[in-house]
Amino acid sequence: MELADRQFSLTSKRGKINIGRGHELALIAGPCVVESEELVMGVAKTLVEIADRLGVGLIFKSSYEKDNRGSEKNWRGPGLEEGLKILAKVRETYGIPVLSDIHRQEDVRISAEYLDVLQIPAYLCQQTSLVLECGETGKAVNVKKGQFLAPENMNSPLGKLRSVGNKNVLLTERGACFGYNRLISDIRSIPIMQNLGAPVVYDSTHIIRLYGIPSSDPKGGEPEFVPHLTLAAVAAGTDCLFLETHPNPRVAKCDGASMLQLDLLEPLMKRCLAISKALGRPK
Repeated sequence: MELADRQFSLTSKRGKINIGRGHELALIAGPCVVESEELVMGVAKTLVEIADRLGVGLIFKSSYEKDNRGSEKNWRGPGLEEGLKILAKVRETYGIPVLSDIHRQEDVRISAEYLDVLQIPAYLCQQTSLVLECGETGKAVNVKKGQFLAPENMNSPLGKLRSVGNKNVLLTERGACFGYNRLISDIRSIPIMQNLGAPVVYDSTHIIRLYGIPSSDPKGGEPEFVPHLTLAAVAAGTDCLFLETHPNPRVAKCDGASMLQLDLLEPLMKRCLAISKALGRPK
């Protein structure tokens, strides 16, 4: 397959991050949700140190709100105002771009004042008003592929963003429905979405969630398979990795059953970069 020329770039205090054809493998990482300022700042510090040692472009991810929860009693995050302030502190302290999910159209404009990348959750990737509102800010946008969509159907949200002049877009593969509770990863999604003209991010930490089981239950995910999926995605040519990570996933307030333990991230990234180098990517 002849892959389209796909480009994405961000400028931060630490320099420019380029993602796409002809560029190094990049990383989007952080805890699923903003649990506390202390946790977020600590994880960000560790991730910056890892990125510096490995020479990897880093975008910090943590959501100020996770609205898609199995129960109204589950932790959804600190909310818009407090969460954005903490993410802004990460950006100011460490000079790295920050990313969060956006669930509602009315949150877009204020989020764009604090975030470098606006992320559209998988369940909302076809929500036209939300996609257009995010695109119109001029900020970079990461669209997660819905579990219900074929990879080629991501031309729909991509086309909507391009219709408002936004070309700084990432598309994220995070699995497709297989039965009711389990997701599978069709590795063909990577080149198919790349050929739409946008860099592709691979999110192995959501693919291994077992839906219908609370994410706080150890049985709610299979994190032991994160390395296998991640390495396969790098071998298939993904442009960027998305890895939710936490110092102690067992006590995490959201997606504890699927996040990669923080001290396992650097060894995994070293293996990924070795594969990337073998494929002839820069570095």
